[in-house]
Amino acid sequence: MPLITTRSNASARGYGAFLAAAAASSTSFESIATVSVGSGGASNVEFTSIPSTYTHLQIRGIARSNRAGYPNDGIIVQYNSDTGSNYAYHELSASGDGGVSAGSSANTSLQFIQGIAGSTASASVFGGFVIDILDYKNTNKYKTLRANAGYDGNGNGYRVFSSILWLNTNAINSIKFTQRSGNTWEQYTSFALYGIKGAA
Repeated sequence: MPLITTRSNASARGYGAFLAAAAASSTSFESIATVSVGSGGASNVEFTSIPSTYTHLQIRGIARSNRAGYPNDGIIVQYNSDTGSNYAYHELSASGDGGVSAGSSANTSLQFIQGIAGSTASASVFGGFVIDILDYKNTNKYKTLRANAGYDGNGNGYRVFSSILWLNTNAINSIKFTQRSGNTWEQYTSFALYGIKGAA
């Protein structure tokens, strides 16, 4: 599997989230596109014109935002330019200081994947994540996302498991990633989109 690395020595490996039985079949990952944020940062990262030739999608990457005063931030996921309250999410998180929490919300536009480093995280620390979007082109069902994200904060990091439901049966042809707090992705943030064939 590919390795995504920044010049600031932050890295994230994506091994795929599917069961061994599926991996042993004809499942294959194909690179569709990669976006790396340059100097000056970026308000969002977006993949458009996503081909409908795959069964599922996966996004792997690393991210850091400039959220002031916080060591963590979250990724807002938006499909097909839908900014309405048409999403629901669940999350389970654990922090380096021993704290454990869970959260959820229904019919919201403010759904997010926690576990991304913010401005007060240690220098050069990025959050790593693997996101699976299941049955993205199936027009007979709502779309489900599952994510594993986190970062090492030298005792104050986060590990978060999340799921997001898009209450829409349209095929997904574009995905935009912004920050929970409406900030900027910092330089070297990277999102890599893959198509998955063969897994049911």
